[in-house]
Amino acid sequence: MSLSNTRVALLTITALLATSACGGNGAVPSNAVTAGNAGLQASGSGITPDDNTSILKKLTKDVVIGSTVDPKNGDMAPHSLVVASANYGLKKGDLLVCNYEDSSGTAGNGTSIEVLADKPGSKPKTFAQSSLMKGCDGNAITSGNQTYAIGASGTGLVPIDQKGKVGKVIGPITAPFANGDAYPGGLYTPEDVFTSDSTGHIFSIGLGNYGQKKLIEVAKGFDVNGKTGWSELDAAGFAYYPKKDVLYITDGVDNTVVAFSHASNLLEKDEIVVEKGGKTFKCLHAQTTCGSLVLAGSPLNAPEAAAILPNGNLVVANTAGGNTLVELTPTGTVLDTEVVDTSKTQGIYGIVATGTNDTNTRIFFSDVNGNNVQELEP
Repeated sequence: MSLSNTRVALLTITALLATSACGGNGAVPSNAVTAGNAGLQASGSGITPDDNTSILKKLTKDVVIGSTVDPKNGDMAPHSLVVASANYGLKKGDLLVCNYEDSSGTAGNGTSIEVLADKPGSKPKTFAQSSLMKGCDGNAITSGNQTYAIGASGTGLVPIDQKGKVGKVIGPITAPFANGDAYPGGLYTPEDVFTSDSTGHIFSIGLGNYGQKKLIEVAKGFDVNGKTGWSELDAAGFAYYPKKDVLYITDGVDNTVVAFSHASNLLEKDEIVVEKGGKTFKCLHAQTTCGSLVLAGSPLNAPEAAAILPNGNLVVANTAGGNTLVELTPTGTVLDTEVVDTSKTQGIYGIVATGTNDTNTRIFFSDVNGNNVQELEP
């Protein structure tokens, strides 16, 4: 089946099952350029109003979950954080942390992923270790608890099964920088892992029934600063909202948050091109999927991580400017900002939210400065 036919099939199935926010007009090629945040929450049924309830303001207690230092080789400095969503190999709620430094504190030499229970006093256990993910700076986890890790010195995605067994690298990707999983949920819906690299490209690998099961460079053009180690800034902070099939990406160079609509339908090379400055986009199939600007500038300050809250809002983690969390709506309204680490050294590179509503939401974040995972709760 050709990519065009695959796209039409995906759209038809999705429309019939109503399991994602995909449009039903097919893939009509277009060179349209979109800017700003117009239509960010557009779907087949119209516009969904923002939820202006701030969850971050309600979470006033900061609790240490546990250390992220590997008990076997001493790897440390957590660069990313994900949570298991099912009881399969791992337990639902387990936190997986990707360590970026080795025991000597050398950035880019960490090769291990730790697992911690989601409660205070947890002890880290080595989940997986491999030189294939040297400089571990990203770990996405699928709906079935399959992990895909990346390392700054690696060459692609490193698949890891539910028991921590490392598989064959999927690539090539030059110096992968960040990644995230996207699963709309429901029968016959695709699941993808998105990965960025140090040159501003975004790759996708389809995992579900209709996935291409190969890497595709679906977007390009994100600005990069060309630095290495903790000073590197690229497209990162992947956060996926399944109810709207929207993938959010933070851009630490341009201080923006952008959104890719109908992300599960990104199937072709360079469907989205981010123009210089990170605020406008050229889209090959604009009626199916395109990029939009959510927020640019203050209070964003080198954002490198993001998480979706149950109500559809986002929390973005700045790595500069006081390690501040920023809560905003999908259309860019800032609801709250909270400093979670007063150190002058950047430290927040991983963040994830759990819960089903405003009252039971919890936010977990990893802090390089303390080598901890911490939790914000009421």
